Amino acid sequence: MGSRRAVAGRRKTRPALIGGAAAVVVGVVGIGAWALYGGGAAAEENGRTTSAAGEKVKTGPLTAAEVTTAAQRFLTAWQRGDVAGAAAATDDAGAATALLTGWTKDAHVTRVTLTPGTPAGAKVPFSVRATVTYGDEAGTGAPQNETGTPQREAPQGAAVSKPLAYDSALTVVRRAGDGEPRVDWHAAVVHPELKDGDTLVTGEAGTPPVKALDRDGGEITAAAYPSLGTVLDGLREKYGKKAGGTAGVELRVVRGKESKAAKASDKTLLELSEGTPGTVRTTLDPELQAAAERQVAGKKRASVVLLRASTGEILAVANGGHGFNTAFQGSLAPGSTMKVVTASLLIEKGLASADEPHPCPKYFEYGGWKFQNDDEFEIKNGTFKASFARSCNTAFISQAPELENDDLTEQAQEVFGLGRNDWAIGVPTFDGSVPVQDAAPMAASLIGQGGVRMNPLNMASVSATVRTGTFHQPYLVAPSVDGRRTATASRTMSASTLAQLRELMSYTATNGTAAGAMAGVSGQIGAKTGSAEVDGQDKPNGWFTAYRDDLAAAGVVQQGGHGGDTAGPIVAALLKAGG
Repeated sequence: MGSRRAVAGRRKTRPALIGGAAAVVVGVVGIGAWALYGGGAAAEENGRTTSAAGEKVKTGPLTAAEVTTAAQRFLTAWQRGDVAGAAAATDDAGAATALLTGWTKDAHVTRVTLTPGTPAGAKVPFSVRATVTYGDEAGTGAPQNETGTPQREAPQGAAVSKPLAYDSALTVVRRAGDGEPRVDWHAAVVHPELKDGDTLVTGEAGTPPVKALDRDGGEITAAAYPSLGTVLDGLREKYGKKAGGTAGVELRVVRGKESKAAKASDKTLLELSEGTPGTVRTTLDPELQAAAERQVAGKKRASVVLLRASTGEILAVANGGHGFNTAFQGSLAPGSTMKVVTASLLIEKGLASADEPHPCPKYFEYGGWKFQNDDEFEIKNGTFKASFARSCNTAFISQAPELENDDLTEQAQEVFGLGRNDWAIGVPTFDGSVPVQDAAPMAASLIGQGGVRMNPLNMASVSATVRTGTFHQPYLVAPSVDGRRTATASRTMSASTLAQLRELMSYTATNGTAAGAMAGVSGQIGAKTGSAEVDGQDKPNGWFTAYRDDLAAAGVVQQGGHGGDTAGPIVAALLKAGG
């Protein structure tokens, strides 16, 4: 349960409680609906309006003819190598020119055939078939004419070539200013793996490949473990030059400023000649990784992480859909799972005690917002343990007047190691964020909404800290491999606070909102459910974090609903498998 329908503002609609991570997904439709020619019929006129300068501006929905003609113009020019013509067919000629120029000059792509599919509204899918050619000297990868003959000959025996084939899509929009139909320019039009600002480069790999091993010495591949594609990319970026391998020749995505800010790794699209991989051993357990893959299979927006609590070793990580690594890099409101951190703060400050009476009213107003519990329940004459187990929002919000604006931030950073951007696990991660806020947003942060952002790795670490009493930074590659320093906490909870926090989580696992999911999980257990509302979603994101003996795990199912019903069974299954 938790923070579902938790917040309402002074206006009629609730304030935005945002938590999410976007990923580009390009749909593929049937190919061959129409062919590419040098020109095409003029687009139907749909409607016009007059601009401030007196010019006629096209308005209204795009017609099928306008979509077809604009897409045809762009694809025909691109296929012929007419960069200026293709760029002029987009709504951002500058950005299109740069990337399409690099398509030939830097990526060395030749013999291009673009085959459009059946338009779906303003969206037109298309297939790309081409050749990537590269050699070792100045003539390398020279542009070729339409027959495929090199315009400038590469050194004999030096060039390597491989076919390139994939599917993409474009969308036609009305250009701002004159309303003319143009291709809505984004880098993903050229290749679905590209984000705006990324480039394509063919050449000797910037980093040698790596052979990733599990903790038992078995090889980890994306074919065996589909969720680990982005993890393998991260391992190569971090350890390729350190693991003793030699680089091959490949076509790869080189990340731009925006992608690097999101900690995205470069990605190999096509290997023209093999390099010699170096070896990197990870902490992943092959049986538990396989179990994690099974748990998220068929669930496009489910993510889970399993840790060894006493060390921080990551034993399994999986994401349904196998795209963006939400488990490590997601930035989502964690909902009521954040109450574990908040509870530790309230207990330490003497504002709550597990077995002492604690208010849980239907509503509580703070900072101009009216907060409420799921289904507007209340607990009369209850204890803090009862409020925690049932995930009473107002039990936490009611303590906001007694707190300083930075109290939760300091608790998260100093005790749980969150929000400092200093984790070094071996691949890119987002380390959580608990910003200092005031008034209503500060109160909302106490129940994992407001500005708080986490991912399953962060929340699995929270449960691990409760289980062991000390923060152990999670890691995928042992620090001894490269001598890196891991993050540490500046203080620990008092023995009394820790004992009460364990009591709260244990009671929730056996008698509270987590009891259904944790049924059958034996040993020393504790858990917390969460539901985080996100504007624009019909259902909240379902969260669950728990521990069993020396294992700690957390999961999220985006738009799944209550965490106990969605993420809970995934987490519980892994805790059982680890036993």
